[in-house]
Amino acid sequence: MTHAPEQETAEVTVWYDSGCPLCIREIGLMRRLDRRGAIDFVDIQSAVGCPIDTQTLLERFHAQERGQPIVSGAAAFAAMWRAIPVLRPLGLLARLRPVLWLLERMYRGFLKVRPWLQRRVRRIVET
Repeated sequence: MTHAPEQETAEVTVWYDSGCPLCIREIGLMRRLDRRGAIDFVDIQSAVGCPIDTQTLLERFHAQERGQPIVSGAAAFAAMWRAIPVLRPLGLLARLRPVLWLLERMYRGFLKVRPWLQRRVRRIVET
């Protein structure tokens, strides 16, 4: 997979869809909050040799903490949050099974409205 040089020192690798206006905004915010450069943000639209097929990466958010398996959904967000000091408490809280369960249910609900939200954001960005 083609990664930026910081990948070797990154604590977390995050795969995101640069074709999604919601994803672009979310990752933009995470990049600004990641002042330590702890996250390697990989655009799945241009990455080569991803460890998971592109369609699977497009369906859910994926991340991998160094030395750990790839996770998706709420667990992936929690992994990313743990690498950002201001969000780390939320990421640590998500290690509790009931909290992660609730976050995953919320994420699945979001996935149902995501296409509608993407259309709305595209219209706003284009006007």
